[in-house]
Amino acid sequence: MIRTILFAAIFVGSCLIMPLGSIALAQQDNMGIADTQFKAGKFVEAEKLYAQVLDKDPKNFRALVKMGYLALLSNRLDEAQNWLTKALELKPGDSSPTSLLAEAFYRRDDFQKAAPLFRAIGQEAKAKQLESFKTGALYRIEGQAQVTSLKFVMTDPLPVVQVRVNSKEPVNFFIDTGGAEIILDPDFAQEVGVSKFGSETGSFGGGKKAAFEFGRVDAVTLGEFTVKNVPVHLLAVRRFSQPVFGGKPVDGIIGTILLYHFLGTLDYPQGELVLRRKTSASQSDFAKEAEQGRFISVPFWLAGDHYMVAWGAANKSGPMLFFVDTGLAGGGFMSPESTLKKADIKLLESQASEGVGGGGKFRTVPFVVDELTFGEAREKNVPGSFSGPFRLEDSFGFHIGGLISHAFFRPYAVTFDFNGMRILLKRKA
Repeated sequence: MIRTILFAAIFVGSCLIMPLGSIALAQQDNMGIADTQFKAGKFVEAEKLYAQVLDKDPKNFRALVKMGYLALLSNRLDEAQNWLTKALELKPGDSSPTSLLAEAFYRRDDFQKAAPLFRAIGQEAKAKQLESFKTGALYRIEGQAQVTSLKFVMTDPLPVVQVRVNSKEPVNFFIDTGGAEIILDPDFAQEVGVSKFGSETGSFGGGKKAAFEFGRVDAVTLGEFTVKNVPVHLLAVRRFSQPVFGGKPVDGIIGTILLYHFLGTLDYPQGELVLRRKTSASQSDFAKEAEQGRFISVPFWLAGDHYMVAWGAANKSGPMLFFVDTGLAGGGFMSPESTLKKADIKLLESQASEGVGGGGKFRTVPFVVDELTFGEAREKNVPGSFSGPFRLEDSFGFHIGGLISHAFFRPYAVTFDFNGMRILLKRKA
């Protein structure tokens, strides 16, 4: 009898208590599955699995970093800071959580906390730029209006609006969410008195590389708003005037980071950029408008400083993440070779031509996507182009199947809601 009781106790115990080796294997399995989900862009599923790992092992460094990264992708900045700080307590100075935490502070406009972190990962010029903003509220929006609109000077091949920098005469800027901070042509920057802090090398269209400088301006005026204390990049923009805009002079670019500070709408059919203050009232008013209108709402995630990614598909490729880059002049889609194969897209080699991007000229081959989708938005016969290596394909640790751009969005009013992390599209006939 005693032997039987002992056997029963041992048997029951083995069902309730998993040996330490099995726990470790289960943790490894969860990490492996989570990593696979993350690489596939299935962020919600990955986050649940990383959380399970941390429930069992709160000091799992890799899981902490991934949880911080996922929070950052969803723009949950307090959560991101919490996870990444814990990771850095385990491995002080590690570049992965350091770079992500730098980005979290940067998005908050907390430049004094972001600067030393960027310096720690080797971005000295950016650190100097951010440190220069020691006084005065960053991106301070002045003006009595709650909403302002800037009429497009031209809509195609890209929207162009008039902007004033440091109270100088109005000049033409084109709008491109493929850009980060406001970008100024170096000659124009000299004319308006931009402070400069050094340069770095970036990658641009066609896999080309070029140096760009970091600077700051005192004021940028957009319609009825004047935005004070604004960081900028310097890159040769005027060279786009002739080949892209048919001789219309352009001196700068409005990128995603400026739009991040507003509830902004690129209304292509109406030919205007609408900027609303990011107040609770404006968010509420627009939410009511969205409920009453026929809007398509597409959730997105934000990687790095400006890479908006959201789900779409090309032909019958199956779902994949697309980078929302409105600056592909006249085009609607650009993709890596892997997507061309998945979507069975044929290149029109006989129509190959020369394109121009931030890094200079490159060869580009056109194609047509029979059907391109973005969330529930769907367009037929969308023009696209292939320009060789697609540097974003796996550079963020998850797969990006292409960039979706101007020609796709052309029939829509497109609103970027960074509070709700959604892009709203309203199609206009």
